[in-house]
Amino acid sequence: MSTYLIGDVHGCYRELRQLLNQVNFDANQDTLWLTGDLVARGPDSLEVLRYVKSLGPALKLVLGNHDLHLLGVFAKISRNKPKDKLNELLNAPDADELINWLRRQPLLQVDEEKKIVMAHAGITPQWDLATAKKCAREVEAILSSDSYPLFINSMYGDMPNNWSPELTGLPRLRFSTNAFTRMRYCFPNGQLDMICKDKPENAPAPLKPWFDLPNQLPNDYSIIFGHWASLEGKGTPENIYALDTGCCWGGVLTCLRWEDKRYFIQPSLTHLP
Repeated sequence: MSTYLIGDVHGCYRELRQLLNQVNFDANQDTLWLTGDLVARGPDSLEVLRYVKSLGPALKLVLGNHDLHLLGVFAKISRNKPKDKLNELLNAPDADELINWLRRQPLLQVDEEKKIVMAHAGITPQWDLATAKKCAREVEAILSSDSYPLFINSMYGDMPNNWSPELTGLPRLRFSTNAFTRMRYCFPNGQLDMICKDKPENAPAPLKPWFDLPNQLPNDYSIIFGHWASLEGKGTPENIYALDTGCCWGGVLTCLRWEDKRYFIQPSLTHLP
């Protein structure tokens, strides 16, 4: 029984299946963790969703910003961008079933036994683990409800960018969503910067990658995240693992086998401009 953690798939279905074949993944006894952004940019978002949904209890995933964008497009709130290659999925006969399954997936996965915490973009330094769990459940509750289009319509925006337990309503949900799915950089006090997307060596002072600031999680926990392809899986502190290695951009799809910390990669089969 092995635990496999894979970075952002982004519609790269062939690469995902080849990577799982490489490690002899068995859904009857192994567990697959996915860092989110299952869809968009790659050619086969429909097949990715169909496959991962079929894995049932063998799957642990978190939603990414592109997955939330898909929910917005499906609800006719967000624009369907041609570069995201979502038309086949949106027009599929099982689109309703897939989208309704997707919006009931979590933003945060925690394994208390393995001491693993996974979120698409990471965990803001302003949160302890209890706060992260609470904020995730709040967003998940609204996404799984019939009111989810109202939230999606108000989700976009960079403010508020500073956490306070006193935040309420849509501002609180927006902060949580940004922290879980869009965050890269923070100011030294932990306040989110939602603008800079440069590599860390090119980021302007005083911004720092969120993972370079002290976090409030227990020392024996590890953080798994995706979202930041330009890191190429490098430069994070011990016990923080960046798994998005830009498969949909011509990079590779990366898998970490948790039990022995061994990495496996599958090169991209489709280079996108």
